[in-house]
Amino acid sequence: MKGSVMMRCRMGMHKHMPLIAMLFAQFIYAAMYLLSKAAISSGIRPSVFVVYRQAIATLVLAPFAYFFERKESPPLTWNLICKIFIVSTCGLTMTLNLHYIGLNYISATFATAVSNTIPTMVFIIAVLLRIEKLGLRERHGWAKVLGTAVGLSGAMVYTFYKGPPLHSSHHNEASAAAASSSKTHTKEWIKGALIMITSNLTWALWLIMQNPILKIYPARLRLTTLQCCFCCLTTAIYGAIVERNIESWKLGWNVNLLAIAYCGIVVTSISYSLLVWVMEKRGPVFPAIFSPLPLLMTAIFSAIFFHETLHWGSVLGGALLVGGLYCFLWGKNKEAQQKLDGPKEEAHLESIVSSNSTNHTHEKETCP
Repeated sequence: MKGSVMMRCRMGMHKHMPLIAMLFAQFIYAAMYLLSKAAISSGIRPSVFVVYRQAIATLVLAPFAYFFERKESPPLTWNLICKIFIVSTCGLTMTLNLHYIGLNYISATFATAVSNTIPTMVFIIAVLLRIEKLGLRERHGWAKVLGTAVGLSGAMVYTFYKGPPLHSSHHNEASAAAASSSKTHTKEWIKGALIMITSNLTWALWLIMQNPILKIYPARLRLTTLQCCFCCLTTAIYGAIVERNIESWKLGWNVNLLAIAYCGIVVTSISYSLLVWVMEKRGPVFPAIFSPLPLLMTAIFSAIFFHETLHWGSVLGGALLVGGLYCFLWGKNKEAQQKLDGPKEEAHLESIVSSNSTNHTHEKETCP
């Protein structure tokens, strides 16, 4: 009896492991935004942060890439190395540097919120490059278009409309100070928002560029390690030009070191491994379903630790972002199901036709 109960518990745990893994991954991402914001607010320069983060990520991933993909990885040619370098520079280097520059001006909650526009940006770029079709004759095509429009509208609302705070103050002095502060920081907020959206756009381009590279070089771990290394090198060159003060490159035992180590070790290695494992188990849509969760987590912890005030504009923009994302994901899921069901239906029809023709031939042979 106890053995059967234990077996059921193990089966239940095994069944729900992808769900548990993705929930854990969302906590990792939420903590990443919060720690990164804390580090940038403490004064560390974005290029310095990126160099150290990518250096740690390279050192962590390199042993795993060497031992696990030693036999599988194809040889690296100079042509392939140049392609990987260009993809890394246009994708990782630009994305990460713009991301941390943008964090200087905006909140961690906003950075988390606009990250939900990445799937729709990937879709728009893929349509423009004719990699993907709109499919407006089907419901899933309209769902993707509607989700994209709603999601981008949410990003615009979140950026340009703040609205009143959720918890209104009864003190006139506090209200006046808040209004004055809001006017002062509006330009910086919009500047940071546009930088962050540009960062997401370059990330979307990087995601699209991964597919053709993976066809040539399917060793995922080695490819990720190489791109982290190239990102570290290019940002180090850029950082040496813009950050000539040697004091800017020194790290102490503070939140800067914690954030860099966390992003380099936990985010790059553990979250990447979890994401790949879950995608193999449940497909690419399943992990994307959980992407709005860090927004909720970041908003709660930002209010607690950074005393961030939530506004109705943020709530409305966040709701549109999440709603648009789920509408888009529904369309993508239906499209994937249709692609899978199509060959099955054709095979079923072929089997019926062949069965009927066989029966017809057999009837002819048995007729007197």
